[in-house]
Amino acid sequence: MKLRSRIAAPLAALVLAGLTSTACAPQTSVNSASKDEKSGTLRVWLFQEVNNDPKKKVVDGAVAAFAQQHPGVEVEVEYIPVETRAQRVKAAFNDPKSAPDLIEYGNTDTAGYVKDGGLADIGAEFGDWAEAKDTDRTAARSVTVGGKVYGAPFFVGVRALYYRTDVFTELGLRPPKTQDELVATAKQIRKARPELYGLAVGGAYTYGAMPFVWANGGELAEEDGATYKSAIDSPAARKGIETYTSLFGDDNCPAAKCAAMGGNATVTAFASGNAAMAIGGDFSHQAVEAGAVKGKYAVVPLPGLKEGEIAPAFAGGNNIGVLKSSSHRTLAVGLMKHLAGKDTQRKLFDAMGFLPTYTDVRAEAAKKDPFVEPFVQTLAAGTKFVPASPGWGQIDASTVLPTMFQEIVSGKKDVAAAAGDAAKKMDAAFTSAG
Repeated sequence: MKLRSRIAAPLAALVLAGLTSTACAPQTSVNSASKDEKSGTLRVWLFQEVNNDPKKKVVDGAVAAFAQQHPGVEVEVEYIPVETRAQRVKAAFNDPKSAPDLIEYGNTDTAGYVKDGGLADIGAEFGDWAEAKDTDRTAARSVTVGGKVYGAPFFVGVRALYYRTDVFTELGLRPPKTQDELVATAKQIRKARPELYGLAVGGAYTYGAMPFVWANGGELAEEDGATYKSAIDSPAARKGIETYTSLFGDDNCPAAKCAAMGGNATVTAFASGNAAMAIGGDFSHQAVEAGAVKGKYAVVPLPGLKEGEIAPAFAGGNNIGVLKSSSHRTLAVGLMKHLAGKDTQRKLFDAMGFLPTYTDVRAEAAKKDPFVEPFVQTLAAGTKFVPASPGWGQIDASTVLPTMFQEIVSGKKDVAAAAGDAAKKMDAAFTSAG
């Protein structure tokens, strides 16, 4: 078998698609393939990382293992920038002749891609795949729409609480055990060390804010027949919004500076030594290690309402899917299993730090690297995912939730009014998406 691999564009900033953003889903669909060829060339599109060589080495190994079972089949792997994936995937959905057989995609893109007819239902093959039984529930949900399975989870990512051990030791503090204690500790640090943010927060940091909503029993949305209805203005959700937005002010993170901050900015504030705490992902580790706080920080799960509880976190990550237009369905599914299988996920963890989607492989990773343990605990405690509706892409792209947070912290609207307006916008998006 021949393997050809190329990178489609200059290196771009690392953005883990399912962890930090949602692509604008393609708007048109294509017809399904009429044949299932057992020879020829398989084309694969994977996301390009800032340091892509370790990923490429692991992928090459998985492809080589596939090659042993399928002599004479050629595989072309192309690495595409995350930022331009929406345009590339839309073009692929519209032009089957130039489309790949397999794509890596952000898990928040699933519902939109399914609506537009781009991904193949591989539920039967997934159900017969022995390794799939160990996939964690949230990861499995990220490839499922309407009870059908549209790919295999590739890796998962969650957020936890990073804190400065030197600052906590200096001030005689312990890692907060509840969300109330988290807020109080952040403000205590700011008072004692006014040059620091107690807890770096961002008005544009949706997935840093949502654990406060979820911990209080709130939800983004609830299923309403064949669609969804926003729940962001429920009493439980509003209580979580109040807790999160109480962290914007001169007594912790001034709104003038923090209202516009997103997740990357809050992690940067922590890594550069300007914050005593931040909500960051397992995927933030490299940035923190490269910063001024190297050797002076630790990580614990983000606390819930009561001591011993862990706040539910958003389970981001990426998946591998087979395109409906592929004329090599059987081969493509086989290669998908090699790329998303346990052996490859073990190696991707070692090479890139990507958290495995299999519960047993993830437990192995935690034993190997103690840093991973708080994130594994967070996953085990129960995570949340976005509504499985193509409307979510529109909600995310139009910054409905960041606008809500920013309206509150700026004093433009109170929590009830801002949440109510956000709910109306979300409902309109769900309705238009069908």
